[in-house]
Amino acid sequence: MTGDAPDTRPLGPRRFSFGVIADTHVNQGEDACNSPYEANRLANRRLRHVIRDLNARDLAFVVNVGDLVHPVPAIPDLYAEAAARFHEQTAALRRPLYLTPGNHDVGDKPNDWAPAARVAEAHLALWERHFGPQYRSFDHDGCHVAIVNAQILNSGFAAEAEQRAWLEADLAASRGKRLFLMSHYPPYFTRPDEEENYDNLGEPGRGWLLGLLEKHGVEALFAGHVHNFWFYRHGATDCYLLPSTAFVRLDYSEMQRVAPEPGSEFGRNDTPKLGYAVVHVHERGHLCEIVRTWGAVAEAGSPEPAAGRRIAPVHPRLNRRDGFGFDMRQNWMDTVEIPPTGGLDEFDRKAVRNDYPLMALWEMGVRRVRIPLRDLLLPERAERLRALHGHGQRFTLFTFGDPPARVRDLVARHRDLLSSWEIGLNFEALERDIAGVGDAARSAGVPVYLSRLRSTEEQRAEAGKYYHAINQGFLADEGDRMAALLARPELAGALAGFVFRLTMDMAPWEAVAGASGVAAGLGVAASVHLRMTGANPALETADDHAAASRIAEAVAAAAAFANVTVFADTFIDFDRGYFPRRGVLDRRFNPRPAFHAVRHLNAALNAVDGALRPGRAGVCPGGRHVELRSDAGAIVLALPDAGAAEIAVPAGAGPASRIDLLTGAIAPAARADGHAVLAVAETDGVAAPVLVLPGDRF
Repeated sequence: MTGDAPDTRPLGPRRFSFGVIADTHVNQGEDACNSPYEANRLANRRLRHVIRDLNARDLAFVVNVGDLVHPVPAIPDLYAEAAARFHEQTAALRRPLYLTPGNHDVGDKPNDWAPAARVAEAHLALWERHFGPQYRSFDHDGCHVAIVNAQILNSGFAAEAEQRAWLEADLAASRGKRLFLMSHYPPYFTRPDEEENYDNLGEPGRGWLLGLLEKHGVEALFAGHVHNFWFYRHGATDCYLLPSTAFVRLDYSEMQRVAPEPGSEFGRNDTPKLGYAVVHVHERGHLCEIVRTWGAVAEAGSPEPAAGRRIAPVHPRLNRRDGFGFDMRQNWMDTVEIPPTGGLDEFDRKAVRNDYPLMALWEMGVRRVRIPLRDLLLPERAERLRALHGHGQRFTLFTFGDPPARVRDLVARHRDLLSSWEIGLNFEALERDIAGVGDAARSAGVPVYLSRLRSTEEQRAEAGKYYHAINQGFLADEGDRMAALLARPELAGALAGFVFRLTMDMAPWEAVAGASGVAAGLGVAASVHLRMTGANPALETADDHAAASRIAEAVAAAAAFANVTVFADTFIDFDRGYFPRRGVLDRRFNPRPAFHAVRHLNAALNAVDGALRPGRAGVCPGGRHVELRSDAGAIVLALPDAGAAEIAVPAGAGPASRIDLLTGAIAPAARADGHAVLAVAETDGVAAPVLVLPGDRF
């Protein structure tokens, strides 16, 4: 089903937030576990950490969407012990907790192909004895939350008919309220008509539940069971499939198409993928924040650590400093067929989309992405873009040459999704293509930016020798050439700006400043392409420190220069092929240091009121710095050299705060002789960029 157009109006003020945790898989003892995997033995310790984390947040309530315990009810003695451990741990939660039954709690959904113990009426009685009602609902601040037992759908039990009648009446009686639905099983992964497998709902229960979502305009559905993150939109309903707090479903490691991390139990203990959700309910709509726990544990009886101050992330939809984005060179909406391996599915493959790239964009607060024509050309991808547009994503299309009719028609149909359109030209064919580009740009209804291929001679001059590679973009010293293009009658009134090239030998701040100045002089805007590799396609660029510093400087420059957008050319690592280099995600789609730098810098800059303007930039003792000016004073990004023990950056008088951009930790900044003197912290061997802000309100 095609999703309804999302509401893109401003969200308005936040009303409240709530937590959603999934698949806690509590064991019968702290060290006792009936699973063959070592990761499962950590489940109780991991939940204890999550409870402490939840207690530190401003939450109205918490919902667990199932698989509370690991021992299944077919083993009643172990089940009862695990239930007792669950209640002992959750007694420490200082928020109301609502429980959803999962398949480990009441048995698997009805199926004939899996050996796991199926749902049974005796298991339902065990749940009710240990945990309470199978289904229920409650209200909070104009919102209505319904919890269902998805395992009994298609069972034929009396409880199924009773739940159906109850949910239909409950949703009908809640007309006028904002509706949220909690289920352990997700209805589906990628298509509402997809084949049934171990992890989705079968018919007719699936169709019945989806019909209720459509009929009542449910705002969001939250599901567990799959131990990984997915998002899709069904009609008007945002559907979130959530990670586990305990372990990763390792069959879905096939999405990564590279070997699991050594020591991760073949993907089951891929700790960056563990976490839970915080849902922020606003006046209009909501935001879903995924909180990675990184597999952190808390030992029984251990003291709670002192709560340190950390910068809160910003969602793309709320990011006011949205001039920085990524070039989505790899397929970021990839659908992978998960093979049967003798585990939970054995008689067919199951198709799932990899949504970890999307999750990373949301975590970093990145609104802008640059997409190729293929992402608009394929209907299922264009539909996906429309759903993501409602969650804050903004798209820049790039194509090459005089756009043919089919491309112009495609842009016209999707112009509401596009923030800009970059068209590249081979200037040896300029006279052939220029009129067509001008006509297309004037009729597009989308701001059009012009780029140009660099010639063989130019590439040889830049690299010192010629490499068989494609380079594009103008340089800041080509202002006369751009002015001449704007004066051409074929391009009269057609162009919004030009694409500029930012090579590895250029400092991002100075290059962005140069592009901004040229564009301002021409009365247009600039799109700057940040290269993360050198000119030689055979050499790997694998320095995480350099990548984090370079990208952080580019984010700051994009925020400071109002007429510039910056796109980094590497989102996910290229570890093969031409120009191998580091991105902000590795090939397992887990964060690299540059990810954290973008996330925390976006968050910190959004915490500053008013406009930002460019200030000074240059070298300083221990590294390099760039300055943004605000009404509150100077904001300084300190970029320490690798191995530096401290860095001293120019700073005004008065108190100041420092934010470690790899951890998000906030602390006072020491001052001496007009400088902020910053001890350099390292995370995983990378010297952390630091942001210094005036005042102590952070």
